[in-house]
Amino acid sequence: MAASDKSRAGQRTLAGTAAGAAAVVAGFAAWLILLPHSAPPVDVRPAGYAAAVQPAAPNAAPAAAQQAAAPPIAPPAEPAAASQAAPAAVDPAWLGSTAAAAGIPDRALLAYASAALSVARTDPACRLGWTTLAAIGAVESGHGTHGGASLAADGTAAPRIVGPRLDGTGFARIQDTDSGTFDGDPAWDRAVGPLQFIPSTWLRYGADGSGDGIADPQNIDDAALAAGRYLCAAGGDLSSGAGWSAAVYAYNHSGEYLQSVLAQANEYAAKSS
Repeated sequence: MAASDKSRAGQRTLAGTAAGAAAVVAGFAAWLILLPHSAPPVDVRPAGYAAAVQPAAPNAAPAAAQQAAAPPIAPPAEPAAASQAAPAAVDPAWLGSTAAAAGIPDRALLAYASAALSVARTDPACRLGWTTLAAIGAVESGHGTHGGASLAADGTAAPRIVGPRLDGTGFARIQDTDSGTFDGDPAWDRAVGPLQFIPSTWLRYGADGSGDGIADPQNIDDAALAAGRYLCAAGGDLSSGAGWSAAVYAYNHSGEYLQSVLAQANEYAAKSS
């Protein structure tokens, strides 16, 4: 996340790196909707490459979570499609089987899948996979469970998920940008919601993914769609190693964070393929 733009402003994530697991598989498995296979990009990296790279800039490409091959000679098959119909129309059978296989709460996966489908309709060139959103949700808040929170039927986290005060003490220093509207702190900003948005970034990218007419960072449907839009704006084509890495690195300027999201996204892809 560009320090002036995105959700974490260089701070550690709420869930830490414990949510990241080590498994590198191809991003073809990260696709939510069935698309024709295309040749992997020229910068596809072999398994294990990601762990050895420390990116120095947002454009560094340690590996492509959505296109890396493990083994490098052939990518795995794509997981079943969630839907090819209307945006956010996720197949219930796909949802149940994939949630169980990947170990993601059904309600959270519904938000990630719906957001990916919506982005696929509004910004098809981005080629965002649901596994990327799921990995970020896992690393940021354990899919909306940080601090004893849980997701209600409508997707809203309760109690509200609010990160530490960004007053420069161990984290970034960001003075209040929302008069405490989203984070309840009129002096300093705090990251909010299951996808941990900085208030100023939410004001720019906030979305109504739930369709209730309100853009609420504590609602995982809204937050997942906003995160998808932000990632696409930051990375462009996320099917390339450079694009995917730039997008996730923009979300949080940390090489360790990027590696955690990479590993988690690939694990979800492997389990759901």
